[in-house]
Amino acid sequence: MPKSRIRKKDDYTPPPTRQPQSIRLTNRSWVAPVMLAFFLIGLAWIVVFYVTETQLPIEALGNWNIVVGFGFIAAGFGVSTQWK
Repeated sequence: MPKSRIRKKDDYTPPPTRQPQSIRLTNRSWVAPVMLAFFLIGLAWIVVFYVTETQLPIEALGNWNIVVGFGFIAAGFGVSTQWK
């Protein structure tokens, strides 16, 4: 049986090194104040609702005032996802 040819392998050459790319962070200085504002507004809304015995902030909403307060807090968490 004839002997098969042996392929000549090229010498190993490492891949070219890449220059590290700088991470470009956009200026998001507005995120922290807006996030804290939403947190504090939501907390204040709930505290005022309980302290005034359901008379404030909006009496017509009744117990839905708690949902509004937690909505502000949830919005604060939503804004916090933009923080880098």
